[in-house]
Amino acid sequence: MKRRREKVTYNYECSLTQEQYVLTEKAAHPKDLLSVKAYYDMNPEMDDRPAVIKKKLGISTEPIQKQ
Repeated sequence: MKRRREKVTYNYECSLTQEQYVLTEKAAHPKDLLSVKAYYDMNPEMDDRPAVIKKKLGISTEPIQKQ
């Protein structure tokens, strides 16, 4: 009978939002990791999520105007 291989998980915390998340691969620079929410908060012009997802999260679906 074969032994079952254990999955190794690594727990990290977003430096901005303090969200906890689990990865199955060790991060090279854990201090530089950001959650998806933090990334889109920092870069709202890059937010390409569908309107359905934005509505579910309670985010404005109006496009941001560039100056």
